[in-house]
Amino acid sequence: MSLLELIARADERGLAASGLACLDRCLPPPEAGGDPEPLRPLWASCGSGAEWADRLDGVHASLRAAAESDPHAARVRALLGAAPRDFSLVPLRAWAEACSLLALDVHREFDVPAGGAEVSGGPGAGDGGPLVAGELRRQSHILETLAETGGTQGGGAGLRRILDLSTEGRRVLRAVMSRHARGRGRPVGSP
Repeated sequence: MSLLELIARADERGLAASGLACLDRCLPPPEAGGDPEPLRPLWASCGSGAEWADRLDGVHASLRAAAESDPHAARVRALLGAAPRDFSLVPLRAWAEACSLLALDVHREFDVPAGGAEVSGGPGAGDGGPLVAGELRRQSHILETLAETGGTQGGGAGLRRILDLSTEGRRVLRAVMSRHARGRGRPVGSP
């Protein structure tokens, strides 16, 4: 099943967690003393939508400083600001698609060969190198895992697995970003 089909079939929980995982992977490393997982408060809301809007607002505000100094953090913050406050299917689906596109775009920027071209045509569209291919697989795996654990007593365990998958993807992307920055002699996140 394609990534677009998985997004189309996902429930609210799957869409919220998938979108959040995409944003989580795109954040740059924190500044010294910064929160290493600023999106963490939102994960608890993905299961049922409880306190979703309040936590969105809090996380959005906490990323203000990072967004001022890093273009990727600014894009993540913008998508958090655009996230639906109502935990319902249609607006969450549009948001999850936008988050997916952002993640693919950021991965494409650092892929081999470095293209810098934006992903067009929706999630899963276009060819990419190994970094984009890995991100497509990760997004699909996340949505499949969430679909398998949806509505079950193991739903919380499913969200923990998604968090682990996303954390590993974030490590991979940050390592590539760091190598890229060293190769250009700039700090990670500099334009």
